[in-house]
Amino acid sequence: MPLPTDYYQRVYAGVLGKLIGVYLGRPFEGWTYQRIMQELGPINYYVHDQFNRPLVVTDDDVAGTFTFIRALEDYALPPDLTAEQLGQCWLNYIIDKRTILWWGGHGNSTEHTAWLNLKNGIPAPLSGAIATNGKTIAEQIGAQIFIDGWALVAPGQPLLAASLAQKAASVSHDGESVYAAMLWAAMEAQAFICQDIEQLIATGLSVIPADCDIARVIADVCRWRKEDNDWHRTRQRIEDQYGYQKYPSNCHVIPNHAIMIMAILYAPHDFQQAQMIINTSGWDTDCNAGNVGCLSGIMLGLQGIDAGPDWRGPLADRMLISSADGGFSINNAVRVTDYLVALGHKIAGQEPPAALKQGAQYHFSLPGSVQGFRWLAEESRASVGVSNEQYAGKHYLSLRYANLATDRQSCVTTQTFAPPEIVEMHSYELMATPLIYSGQHLQARVLMPEDNTGAVAVRLCYRVYDENSQLQTCYGEAQRLQPGSDVTLSMIIPDNHGQPIGDVGVSLAAVDGSVSGRVLVDFLRWDGTPTLTLTKPEGESDFWWRSWVNGVDLISRHYPSRFRISKEYGEGIVSHGTRQWSDYRVQSQITLHLGDYGGLAFRIQGMRRYYALRITREEKIQLIRVRDDSVTVLAEQGLKDVYERDIAFEVVIEGPVITATVDGITLRAEDASTQRLADGAVGLLICAGALSTAAIQIAPVA
Repeated sequence: MPLPTDYYQRVYAGVLGKLIGVYLGRPFEGWTYQRIMQELGPINYYVHDQFNRPLVVTDDDVAGTFTFIRALEDYALPPDLTAEQLGQCWLNYIIDKRTILWWGGHGNSTEHTAWLNLKNGIPAPLSGAIATNGKTIAEQIGAQIFIDGWALVAPGQPLLAASLAQKAASVSHDGESVYAAMLWAAMEAQAFICQDIEQLIATGLSVIPADCDIARVIADVCRWRKEDNDWHRTRQRIEDQYGYQKYPSNCHVIPNHAIMIMAILYAPHDFQQAQMIINTSGWDTDCNAGNVGCLSGIMLGLQGIDAGPDWRGPLADRMLISSADGGFSINNAVRVTDYLVALGHKIAGQEPPAALKQGAQYHFSLPGSVQGFRWLAEESRASVGVSNEQYAGKHYLSLRYANLATDRQSCVTTQTFAPPEIVEMHSYELMATPLIYSGQHLQARVLMPEDNTGAVAVRLCYRVYDENSQLQTCYGEAQRLQPGSDVTLSMIIPDNHGQPIGDVGVSLAAVDGSVSGRVLVDFLRWDGTPTLTLTKPEGESDFWWRSWVNGVDLISRHYPSRFRISKEYGEGIVSHGTRQWSDYRVQSQITLHLGDYGGLAFRIQGMRRYYALRITREEKIQLIRVRDDSVTVLAEQGLKDVYERDIAFEVVIEGPVITATVDGITLRAEDASTQRLADGAVGLLICAGALSTAAIQIAPVA
């Protein structure tokens, strides 16, 4: 089936709709309709400020939706992708009690229960089956909340979207919960080519059993909609007949699915009205609003989202996806859209579209997109604003300013690591590593339209955390930008002494007195292998250790002058870096204090996909590849005296060739198999013990 001509923009609108709904409903998740009406009133816009919380926070709805879809990249495209492989995806990207899931306890949280089943060797779909966990646990809401991605990669193919949703949902759920997931995924997929809500519901019903409870609920809600013509009355009917009091455990799918159907029936062509209804109705508000928002976004497109209040301005495309792949955690709606659209093309048997603006991380090509860029108001005396502008047939990031001064830098930046407010974020834990590093080449192309009245000095800027956990601004070399001209700014990021870079962007200053006007940013990008030393910096910084993805029991922040990790039982790994890293050299002096094995890991792609150079209790050096349940020894040698001494590790990885040295002993392997890992982070590996190091050095291959 050919892809819709507006596929790219509709995926973007669906992603935005998901984010808007989740972040709108997040602050009062679990509230009843009565409490919402009493304390907040109808939910017509974001209310996070009333709770003194940031808008963009970590949330399972966002993290699960845009992590589990990666099984298509890691394992197989349909129809070959299996539920068991999706379970393997969970095991790779989820860190126990830290990422993605609600860790509410065995037999209490459905996802936590399924996770423990997977860890104990029960594969999907048995991990989520009623036969394994019982009907109450298996039919909670979680299957439904994670399924939007499957529809976004299957435009106009409801049967395919439903099939993918069924496999993904069965990792943790069964029964009515899986039917709800299948139905909503089918509706979203069909919404790419149909905007009639009754037809969409009919499409959804066609992929589930006609006699199931979900079908019965939908029939009731559709009838009540016609009889009542008042969503308040219909909501009360739903509460009376299908409310939480009717179902056991925490968050059953039936009540929440019923009000989702109600919201989209009462406001099929009004994004804001649908969000108002679904959020004001209460219960699992972020989950419900996220699913409704995605469907509305696909149906109505960007113009539908923009028809109401400014949903997109405060959001600024931002999202957080906490997982074991830390380089995917600080994210934005455009980057995720590009990823999903490429998958959609592959599934459709088409070549993915060429990377926009030569693959720049920030290209602003979608209407209204700003990719997280915001003015640092506290540093600027100017009146400034950020938007997306179409100019000469292309989309740009538009930086508008008034009264720009000569003695003050006005910076617009986007996050590349955890924001300062993460320490106050009362939600899910954020596992993330920075996106950009010392030694990499940062570039941006900026231009000034001819209708400007004066020149400005432009330069690259970035902010790095200091020893007191404060962001300090650093600048590149200034260039003069005049009306009708453009410049490409360029710099190599200098050594930041192991501290993470929090954001990057562009800075403006007047040249000859106060000026007003606008500058357009065509793209911002970085390239190259980092040159950096990862160590424990001086001072009481809170962010250097947060820049490690923590898959162990302890990262010691207080051990004098060394970086120390430990794991009580089983294997643990900490990682730093992104999937942009491919060929590099990594060195470290490592002490194994106790454990079955430990060492240096590289090309890390999660908890169960990496290479490692390890020393073992059996006095061996092993060069291994780990890919899910498979551990392949690529080379090994003997080594005496492995505990409580500094041992020199060095790895040079270039394409399929790995050259590794431990204590002067060299191992070499060429991994030309289909299981080869092409890129990924660096880190430390430990099994049932502890190890430490003073530093890890990363550099390009000479």
